[in-house]
Amino acid sequence: MARECGETAVTSRVLVGDNPTSAILRAAVEVLANGGIVAYPTDTLYGLAVDPRQEAAVDQLCRLKGRARGVGMPLIAADLRQVESWLGALPPLGRRLARRFWPGPLTLVFEPEVALVPAIHATDGSLAVRVPRCDIARRLAGLRGHPITATSANRAGMPPAATGRDVVAVFGSSVGLMLEQRGRLAGQASTIVDARGVHPTLLRAGVVPWDRVLQSLA
Repeated sequence: MARECGETAVTSRVLVGDNPTSAILRAAVEVLANGGIVAYPTDTLYGLAVDPRQEAAVDQLCRLKGRARGVGMPLIAADLRQVESWLGALPPLGRRLARRFWPGPLTLVFEPEVALVPAIHATDGSLAVRVPRCDIARRLAGLRGHPITATSANRAGMPPAATGRDVVAVFGSSVGLMLEQRGRLAGQASTIVDARGVHPTLLRAGVVPWDRVLQSLA
């Protein structure tokens, strides 16, 4: 693990391939357990992870991003079982979409059966969660034992980071550890769907085309 000079500050950076060692991932999990922030690649963009059960860590992340309360903060999980064991059962529509598109870039909004740190929830109490295609992100959540935050690595209102250099330029040493991949990530955010009703509602267009979502339910 090396410490490298970024554009604005110094941060801990580890260049990882598609299958990083368990030791590297355990180091990232330790940062999360200690209330720190980990930047990590997903199948869409770089995400910023904290432990969603630690209010101080979540508040720190909100301040760092300039993110208003009430917006909510998306989560990433290792698999559907982890989602439902920690957050509660998905509604029937959500389960159908999860089985069709997970792992993948489709984020589902639903009413959880448990309350996490307030800033994780939207003002109506809902949560947003997905199981990514990226093995690194899934393994992080799996090793932590519960879902982790997956908010994009950018200041509120600014373009999300698609490279490790972007992350360092914006956040520098505020990030305790960055798991970096070479080149650019996909560069497009996940599609967000409200799965609470009988029919899905598109909340944000993204990687998964809306017509594919509708066709999967036909």
